[in-house]
Amino acid sequence: MTKIYETMVLLDNDVVRQDWRKAKAVVTDTVTKYGGTVESCRRWDERRLTYPMARKNRATFFLAYHDMPGDKIPGFRRDLELNERVLRYMMLAVDEVPEEERKLAAEEDGAEYEVPTPPEDDAIEMPEEEEAPADAVDLEGIE
Repeated sequence: MTKIYETMVLLDNDVVRQDWRKAKAVVTDTVTKYGGTVESCRRWDERRLTYPMARKNRATFFLAYHDMPGDKIPGFRRDLELNERVLRYMMLAVDEVPEEERKLAAEEDGAEYEVPTPPEDDAIEMPEEEEAPADAVDLEGIE
């Protein structure tokens, strides 16, 4: 039995800069590999991440609606987890594909549609080591 799923995938912006259709195929090809049918897939947005993932501060979000046999879900999830271009993903079972999503995905598939180039990733700032306060107790060597 197949169910309908909503899957949000965060992709590395480097992949999107190279070719956004190939970036989108990362999602759609993985769905079809596991016997699913893509009902709708589109670039949802490009955003700054709350915290760095795989040394990236920004990512492009793809939103897909698809059906898939339940016994194929573990393999599908594993493929997304092992794919270096996928920073994170979230998958939920849903009752139906929203009509608005179908419309937006169809617009994106049009020949005249152009995806904005994602901005360059912000430099990763590594926190500096903090010095202990002058009145801190050194517990090293105490038993």
